[in-house]
Amino acid sequence: MSGDPYSPAVRELFAAPAHAGDVDDGETAFVDDQGVRLQLSARVAGAEIAEMRFRAWGCPHLIAAAEWLCGYYEGRPLSALEDFPRAPIMENLAVPTEKTGRILVLEDTVRLLGQKFGDGS
Repeated sequence: MSGDPYSPAVRELFAAPAHAGDVDDGETAFVDDQGVRLQLSARVAGAEIAEMRFRAWGCPHLIAAAEWLCGYYEGRPLSALEDFPRAPIMENLAVPTEKTGRILVLEDTVRLLGQKFGDGS
């Protein structure tokens, strides 16, 4: 077993986060919990998530998960915010169990963002 605490996917997403930043003309949600701060912003066109960006202050797992999540949601219906892809994030990024709390902060931020858009309805 490798002594590297980060999977190749985490290293790749952390090194070049294409979705880092803000969406100026959308909605924004911010959560500060468990020693991390996370901001998600998104713009909707019609009933589709046209653009999603993040700002994260936390570990590489959180930053990589936020990057993955933005790419996952872009192009999906706004109602997709109701279903948080926890298992795919944990599996695809090989997030260790002790970092689950960070992923739950990400989930809380997605839920808050969904509320700002009226839960996709």
